Amino acid sequence: MSRWAVVLAGGVGSRFWPLSTPTRPKQLLPLVTSEPLLAEAVARLHAIAPAERVLILTNDTLVPAIADLLPEIPRTNLIAEPRAGGTAAALTWAAQEIARRDGPDAVMMSIHADWAVADSAGFHRALARACDVAEKNHVLATVGVVPTRADPGFGYIQPGKELEPGVHKVARFVEKPDRARAEGMRRDGYLWNSGIFVWRVGDFLDDVRRLTPEVAPALHAYAHDIRGFFGAVTPISVDVGVLERSDRVVVLPGDFGWDDVGTWGALRRVRPTDDVGNAVQGRVYAVESRDNVVHAPGTSVVMYGVSGLVVVVENGLVLVTTVDRSTDLKTLMDALPRGVRERE
Repeated sequence: MSRWAVVLAGGVGSRFWPLSTPTRPKQLLPLVTSEPLLAEAVARLHAIAPAERVLILTNDTLVPAIADLLPEIPRTNLIAEPRAGGTAAALTWAAQEIARRDGPDAVMMSIHADWAVADSAGFHRALARACDVAEKNHVLATVGVVPTRADPGFGYIQPGKELEPGVHKVARFVEKPDRARAEGMRRDGYLWNSGIFVWRVGDFLDDVRRLTPEVAPALHAYAHDIRGFFGAVTPISVDVGVLERSDRVVVLPGDFGWDDVGTWGALRRVRPTDDVGNAVQGRVYAVESRDNVVHAPGTSVVMYGVSGLVVVVENGLVLVTTVDRSTDLKTLMDALPRGVRERE
């Protein structure tokens, strides 16, 4: 059976302000290596899906930049969402597009553009196994990442009854718990909800029609009209709108060095660090300083006796915050004058 990959690459990545802007959001930035996150994500798919079977969902303003970045992806595979409709709508439109081109038995793998993956071979094996399970059992499969820490920033999945070795029914999804609860879930064998989903497109569309009134009427009324479709849906995540309502969702564990590159603080986990945990880019002199994140290409930064800071130097502006507060830059941006906040 044909296997397709869908890459979710919308959004502006406001948590990476001031480097990220509406015209150059985080998925187009080289935050982990010298390559933009989106380019890394697509390169990671080469072993499991050819370029002609990779769809990238984004927004209108980013299509030209993505086309330039990824000339191997056919332009017809760059799908611009005219309005943010949530992941349920985005993946429904992608599934319908794949079904139109390749039939309802085609298998679709959904990933996000802003991840770091340390073990590409392990990532490939996990996706291939999930494809096999989805093809054979007509289930909606998700790859749950084995947690390496109690992280309250992620959702969690509780594995239930084992259907075959390494494949479990999903007992429940848990949205971002507090740290104490996350620690208990980690001990009890819960998995991180990575957002890696795999299914036959016909099976997924059947569940959308059956379970998701926020999207199903638009799918029926605007099957060939992307603007009408996204204009008619009620925004909802695929987790809430489909997976939590379905009785055929399974989870497979994955352990391949996955992390979500969601904040400046996350770069301590995915970039190389020095002996005391500083992740830096640029000429940085850290004296008696540890566990800091510094992004200052083309300039020099001196740190003395500090820890847990984020320092970003970009086009004449300097951002200084803490690793912990870097998760909430929206509050900061709302407090800034427009001329400072809206940088291009």
